[in-house]
Amino acid sequence: MSRSLRHGAFAATALVFSIAALSACSAGNNAQTLQVRPDNAATAVDSIKIQNLNIITQPEPDAEGPAVIAATLFNDGPKREVVETIALPGTNATVALKPAKGKGPLVVPAGGRLIIGGKDNASAVIENGRQAGANGNVQNVAFTFSETGEISLGAAIVPATHFFKDFGPSALPSAKPTPSDSASGTPGASETPGASETPGEQSGSPSGEATDTAPPADGAAAEH
Repeated sequence: MSRSLRHGAFAATALVFSIAALSACSAGNNAQTLQVRPDNAATAVDSIKIQNLNIITQPEPDAEGPAVIAATLFNDGPKREVVETIALPGTNATVALKPAKGKGPLVVPAGGRLIIGGKDNASAVIENGRQAGANGNVQNVAFTFSETGEISLGAAIVPATHFFKDFGPSALPSAKPTPSDSASGTPGASETPGASETPGEQSGSPSGEATDTAPPADGAAAEH
């Protein structure tokens, strides 16, 4: 075999090994292509994982009313975790927690998950939506769990439009004159704003376990 042919054979062999090595790097459970992460805020501490976290405000910038927190919580531990509080550090906002049905705490069952936000799921409502911050900003959200303690991460503040339309808060009713008042030319009595219905206050389990309706990721949402 000539020297040039031997060099060509060695080069071809090296190319085959290179391709095999690259293929091995891209396969298996730790493959880069399999590590798809959501565009929304996500983190993991001990057995708790938080994914698809967003603060969803009113669809119209000038609308009055509450904002809501949407997230999916996973518990890979052997004990259930209770979401004791959710807070927005650095603000005066208060977050009211309510399970999917009835009263009681928000529970992330052992080996299970809890969905916050959306129809038939638990809810976390910021009564004064303006205290959540301006759309487009990132607000720190602190979850306090009964076993794991506090977990904080930043959440994007987005309006209840497009992907988030079905997961946002309800606006307060606006005052409108009645037809008889319009005909007579006299101003009608304003409607009295009531407690706006928030997502996640429909049916569900008293323990706070939710259905499979999860908030969509802003792009591609990942679930555990």
